[in-house]
Amino acid sequence: MATLLLTAIAPVAWGSGYFVTATFLPPDRPLFGAVVRALPFGLLLLALRPGLLRGSWWWRTAALGLLNFAAFFTLVFVAAYRLPGGLAATLTAVSPIVVMLLAWAFAGERPRAGSLVAGVVGAVGVALLVLRGGASLDLVGVLAAFAAVAVFSTGFILVKVWQPPVGLLTFTAWQLVLGGLVLAPIALVVEGPPPTLDLPAVGGYAYIGLIGTVVAYAVWFRGAQRLPAAAVSLVGLLNPVAGILIGLVFAGEHLTMVSGLGMALVLGGVLLGQPAVIDRIRARHTPNAGVCADVGAAG
Repeated sequence: MATLLLTAIAPVAWGSGYFVTATFLPPDRPLFGAVVRALPFGLLLLALRPGLLRGSWWWRTAALGLLNFAAFFTLVFVAAYRLPGGLAATLTAVSPIVVMLLAWAFAGERPRAGSLVAGVVGAVGVALLVLRGGASLDLVGVLAAFAAVAVFSTGFILVKVWQPPVGLLTFTAWQLVLGGLVLAPIALVVEGPPPTLDLPAVGGYAYIGLIGTVVAYAVWFRGAQRLPAAAVSLVGLLNPVAGILIGLVFAGEHLTMVSGLGMALVLGGVLLGQPAVIDRIRARHTPNAGVCADVGAAG
């Protein structure tokens, strides 16, 4: 339970990033923000936890940096700009189901029916939370959203099944650095030179880099290595819930009845889809085989 609660820090931190981005960061610079999140804070973490990779771990870590940061951040950026009304968040909410299926295929973790149902319920809850009427379908945006799910889920499973020769923080640092090095030229070409930053923007980037990236991904990868894929992936659905709650507290937003229902579905899906909860529910509703045998013998 402690590991699961620690892992939940990641989606809560990511959810808080919506408010920080909208309030303090320069607009329309998501790729620059992704580079700032990855490269300098990856170098900082590497300075604190130094270590060198060996042999094939260079290309493995580079592949993870590409999947978890460079490709994922870029695809989310494309989807967010081409799919209005929260449709991108709704489409990417299917990621727990994809993660469970990939974990079955590559890590031998057969998904529970209850966890799959919880994933569907959670995705419906996310849709009610963030989807607004009049959202238009854009083929490129839809493909980008599903591609983001694919690369994020693949990166998650690879972190789970690979056992690096360095510590988890060093491993995370190298992913950030290598992913940031790939993102930097893309951001320069697409968005141009870096913007001028005021003090609130510097503080916002510091928060997103330290809390929303270094801390969040460290606990997320830790959970991926120690917990079943179903447990961790469903916890990821807390991301939009955290964003909504922070908006209520700090931005004066209002919770509608539909959004409240969506939040309840997400929280219910996260809780009821945990393997430990499924086992406990099943134990309560399964007759005690030993008692039945004793009764039969006595008769």
